[in-house]
Amino acid sequence: MARSEFQSLPGTRDLLEPDASRFRSLVDLFAVEARNAGFGQIVPPMFEDVGVFVRLGEASDVVSKELYAFEDKGGRSIALRPEFTASVCRVYSQHRQILPWKTWYAGPSFRYDKPQKGRFRQFDQVGAEVIGSNDPDIDVEMIALAWRFFAKLGLTDVTLLVNSLGDAEDRPRYLRALQDFFSSRADELSEQALETLKVNPLRVLDSKRPGDAVVAAEAPVLVDFLSDDARAAFERVKAGLDALGIPFTVAPRLVRGLDYYTRTAFEFASASLDAAQNALGGGGRYDGLIENLGGPPEPGVGFAIGVDRTLLACDAADVFRPTDLSPQVWVVAVTDGTEGLRLVEELRQSGIRADRSFDGRSMKAQMKAANRSGAEIALIIGDDEVASGTVSVRTMRGDGQQESAQRAEIVEKVRSLLS
Repeated sequence: MARSEFQSLPGTRDLLEPDASRFRSLVDLFAVEARNAGFGQIVPPMFEDVGVFVRLGEASDVVSKELYAFEDKGGRSIALRPEFTASVCRVYSQHRQILPWKTWYAGPSFRYDKPQKGRFRQFDQVGAEVIGSNDPDIDVEMIALAWRFFAKLGLTDVTLLVNSLGDAEDRPRYLRALQDFFSSRADELSEQALETLKVNPLRVLDSKRPGDAVVAAEAPVLVDFLSDDARAAFERVKAGLDALGIPFTVAPRLVRGLDYYTRTAFEFASASLDAAQNALGGGGRYDGLIENLGGPPEPGVGFAIGVDRTLLACDAADVFRPTDLSPQVWVVAVTDGTEGLRLVEELRQSGIRADRSFDGRSMKAQMKAANRSGAEIALIIGDDEVASGTVSVRTMRGDGQQESAQRAEIVEKVRSLLS
């Protein structure tokens, strides 16, 4: 068979069954956990004014290198969203919800990044945000929501890293200390790290290049520069996690990938995946972002979880397996087709997965289709069955027994066999 002229683009993929239904089940599970915690859903546009995302921090790779930005036919500079938080903040600035505003989301984001295992240029996330509260207990609740979600998936090898990035007043003192330290070790840093150092020394800590990582491991840590308020808030977060029995590790060099984070930062990783690609998601506080987007000075905290990477972790841990979507019943109709049409619809309305063959195929061809479908039961309707008001019922597993049942009682008969 000749290949199609067009193929999916690099960094994208076609999600087919059973993976598509498994994807939907994951989102549905997250929706239940979010709603139980008082979160309502938001569905923002997939593209925004490019300025919404530029405010995330031009020093970050997400903005400087990975943003899908272009001019539309109306001459507007727009960008596909690289993440949800900025859009949620824009929505709040525009529509002003009752505070605290708790919202969750699911959907695709876009980054022009090098495709790798579990990481695509179009990638899906589930996540949640709370706007309008400075209470560190909200940070704990957000972490607990994600932790509970992983547990419901069956993932028991997830680790939680936490850190505090301090207040806006703490950051300049720490940045000066980092600038001085990295400048004194400039001959040991990569060219990319030196370029990053000119824009934001904090980003050098996040470099995965071996040489940079060795130097970064000896850099000053932000916890030594925290204000009393930021330190007290971080202690409250740690105490809250202890109270809920959520294990965590303090990671002094955890900075996250965007510049808007303040105070609490956290990340989830899976021990089932390779260390270089084991991050499942994370988040933190962004108390100045809404104001930076032209809204009121409201605090915020949120997180996002990568769907693809999380499903890879489920595969590695052999949990949250795809659901069997094969039909339970296959209707074999060798009449004019009307009886088959009616019976399939009746079964489906009763909540039974049912299907049938089309195009007037022979009984032999239809039985082959029933075998291929994986159905447990075949219901056979021919002229004799129509005349006697019956249906022939054949089990498709074991010895394949066949019996006759009254047409009016067929749904209950099928239910008893399936049970």
